[in-house]
Amino acid sequence: MLTLLEQFKYAHSDIYVRMVAVDALYGTGEFLDKAEKVFGCQVISQIRGNQNVGFRKELISVTQYFQKYPGQLVDIKIRGGAAIEAHISSARLYVDAHKKKRFVIAIKYACEQEYRYLVASDISWRTMDIVQAYTLRWLAEVFIEDWKLYQGWGQLAKQPDDDGSRRGLILSLLLDHCLLHHPQQLARIENNLPAATVGSLLEKTRVEALLSFIHSLLTADNPQHKLALLSKAVEEIFHLAPSKKHLVGRDLGRLEPSPSLFYRAKVVLNGI
Repeated sequence: MLTLLEQFKYAHSDIYVRMVAVDALYGTGEFLDKAEKVFGCQVISQIRGNQNVGFRKELISVTQYFQKYPGQLVDIKIRGGAAIEAHISSARLYVDAHKKKRFVIAIKYACEQEYRYLVASDISWRTMDIVQAYTLRWLAEVFIEDWKLYQGWGQLAKQPDDDGSRRGLILSLLLDHCLLHHPQQLARIENNLPAATVGSLLEKTRVEALLSFIHSLLTADNPQHKLALLSKAVEEIFHLAPSKKHLVGRDLGRLEPSPSLFYRAKVVLNGI
């Protein structure tokens, strides 16, 4: 991950990074220090509840600390949008595994039973700024939803395994890039408006393609011949696939008793 961050900084030196948010896998002191050094910015991750922190000249677990200081119910905005309620408590604590002070936050959303714990490298930030910044990490989930639901790179992908995943990712990024050049998307970006979703853009381009074909068909010198060519192309490209829900033509066995085994079954049942 650190190598990727360094490569990103080298390839995109003109982009100003204000915060790096990662999951619990990268919540080590070494990662936070090195990632902070790469971009010179805030780094936010998660730590386990059994991590030890300094409290009154002794070490106790993060869970034990926040049991003494439970969170207050506040409203937070998810990715700058809808507000939800969450219990939040925070403190600048010495994290033993990191050998330095970190900003540690306990957060529990209203629908959850257990707290999760965030850790931030820059202790000069406010609690709510760290919490709301960390919700931006879930933009990755929005990308995955677009990737699978709208672009067909999930179960419909034709090439499986690692190679298929890489190629599917490349194709989806190329598709996203192409959609950024859609006239209405460009207009939104140039006017600092929220960009349109991938799904809505795809639906619009499909309708635009249909209308374009209808227009070309109506203005053609020989509409009947052009429509016949299209029908032939559709037949060659789109094939009906047999449904696995219907079992016609499959060998399912006899699915009935065997007369030669009647006597043996009778012997077994009667204990003869």
